[in-house]
Amino acid sequence: MKTDPLKDTELHDKINRETARINWAELERHFAHGAVVWVSHELDLVEAALRIAHDDKEHIVRWMNEGKMAKVSDAQATAWQAANALLWASVVSPFVLVQEDKAAPKETLH
Repeated sequence: MKTDPLKDTELHDKINRETARINWAELERHFAHGAVVWVSHELDLVEAALRIAHDDKEHIVRWMNEGKMAKVSDAQATAWQAANALLWASVVSPFVLVQEDKAAPKETLH
């Protein structure tokens, strides 16, 4: 039986504790392996990580189709490198989910 990701408080708390701000430069090698996923501000980064950890394909596919989640593009990576961007990141192996700081200037390319 499939469990409800939002009721998995133990994993939610673990992901929340391990979510941190990180410079894009530290994520570039993960980007090179195609493992960095952008998450829109419309989504909660911790909830998105929790859904991925639970392999909740329904939500993930819907979010991707709505443009709220995607693999980081070359244009995003270039812009973040040029800006020495500081991003919020959460690791759900093998992926690193990233989200721009809401207080940062809105020069993001999607």
